[in-house]
Amino acid sequence: MYLDHFHLREAPFSIAPDPAYLYLSARHQEALGHLLYGTGLHGGFVQLTGEVGTGKTTIVRTLLRQKLDGVDVAMVHNPRQSEAEFVATICDEFHIDYPHTPTPSLKTLVDALNSHLLEQHAAGRRCVLIIDEAQNLAPEVLEQVRLLTNLETDKEKLLRIMLVGQPELVELLARRELRQLASRITARYHLLPLTEPETREYIAHRLHVAGASAALFNPAAIHIIHEKSRGVPRHINILCDRSLLGAYAEGLQQVTPAIVRRAATETLGEPIPAGLRERLRKAAPRLPLVWVEGAIACALLVLVGVLFGRMFQPSAHPHRAVPAASASPAAKTTSSASVQNSTAPDTTAPIAADAAGAASTNLGRILAHPETLGALTGRLVGLWNPDIRVGDGTNVCNDLSAQGLRCYRGSGSWSDLRQMDRPALLRLAAGSKTSQYVLLTGLQDDSATLDTGNGFQLLPAAQLRAAWTGEFLLLWRGTTGTNFIRPYSSGDAVVWLRNQLAIADGQVPPASPSPVFDAALTQQVVAYQRRTGLDADGLAGVATLISLSGAGHRDDTPTLLDVKLPAAKAP
Repeated sequence: MYLDHFHLREAPFSIAPDPAYLYLSARHQEALGHLLYGTGLHGGFVQLTGEVGTGKTTIVRTLLRQKLDGVDVAMVHNPRQSEAEFVATICDEFHIDYPHTPTPSLKTLVDALNSHLLEQHAAGRRCVLIIDEAQNLAPEVLEQVRLLTNLETDKEKLLRIMLVGQPELVELLARRELRQLASRITARYHLLPLTEPETREYIAHRLHVAGASAALFNPAAIHIIHEKSRGVPRHINILCDRSLLGAYAEGLQQVTPAIVRRAATETLGEPIPAGLRERLRKAAPRLPLVWVEGAIACALLVLVGVLFGRMFQPSAHPHRAVPAASASPAAKTTSSASVQNSTAPDTTAPIAADAAGAASTNLGRILAHPETLGALTGRLVGLWNPDIRVGDGTNVCNDLSAQGLRCYRGSGSWSDLRQMDRPALLRLAAGSKTSQYVLLTGLQDDSATLDTGNGFQLLPAAQLRAAWTGEFLLLWRGTTGTNFIRPYSSGDAVVWLRNQLAIADGQVPPASPSPVFDAALTQQVVAYQRRTGLDADGLAGVATLISLSGAGHRDDTPTLLDVKLPAAKAP
């Protein structure tokens, strides 16, 4: 309906999985790498989870479009089956002949499958089983999956298995009776939604493929799209499609924030009141999952609201009170060079100053004096090279590539920050309509150190975690040109990986390192990950690459842990 109006060749935000519109974020690439690892010579049992609409099916389809030499794939789309039906489906997918009696026994089916797997192994081929919507597997079928992992030779598994499902799969495998199955999983990955910069790139990519020649969404509208969709690609598609329709109906050439808000109400609906999650599950277990998602999201929002309400309550001590925050319009919380003003009371007693000279404070006092994003970015860059000037910070990532530094924008947990161990800009939800940024430069057991521009300030880590949205930006010394090195890939990035592993082990890099990411290199990666406390999955993802990038540069690599600070300025 709106195609001619916006000069588009086709609808850019269809929810159909069209390969032409494929957009793989850094996390989608890592998830794909886990699945590719599972198909390899030493692949085993892989688990991929993610919320509804985050792109799990897209990743599986992308895997199936890869050139997988010597690999046969069986795909189970409907796991709600009995044990015998489940194994029969696998046999059918592999085109295995078996006696088609009215009810073939489970033993007959497993014997036929085992014979086929042995034949394929002898022929040098690998068999891979992918189970979609695996959270719907009955416990007895999961036990059968475990038994299928016993089909093996003296050296390797005959059947490589991938479980793909929603987060409920993790809860299911945590059951005591399934602990043997869970212990056999060799690689796990949880797919997170898109960050706001990735949402922006995702929308731009789909519009470009559809033939758009102009920006159809203004930056403020994209910010609200990300906020309302929570970065879930399926929700982004639905919201963008309805927003374009709304702009067309009003005769506009660009989507505005007001149109997005109306579209969100029409498509995503109002959230179900908080506190109903368990009651919804018990009273109506077959409710559409999007309803349950809405209830869960609302509960989390209310919880965050309570936390912020307590943090920003008027002080019981009048001489310490500060005026309450004045929220700015959400349209102004885009990725511009400025961050809106917000004030907050000083309600938490400051902790003792640390030995490194950081003055004690609390988050409310810091947020009362927000800084521009350009100033914060400049100080982050200064930790790596004080001679670099970044201007307003808007194009800093492009400018830094010539200096051998890479940006990594991500969304994760507190433990992720500890693992990567690099100073980072954190985005905080400072109020209902605004967000602010802080520069995290140190982490201790129960405290965090921020560079506020007025010296280093120490505050309780729990305060910062409660206010943090999970989004961050950090720098690292990256010469690989990628945030992920795939197993069985080859090239300069693999050579760099070998050299950094050798340096990290206190060895001299090999004179002629192999450019192939082989099984031996995978074991080296696993050993390094175990030694450094990273997830020991054998995959060279961004956390592993960032950690390795410090090898050989320990004296000039800023870190979060065990940081030594100069004396703080007077607060």
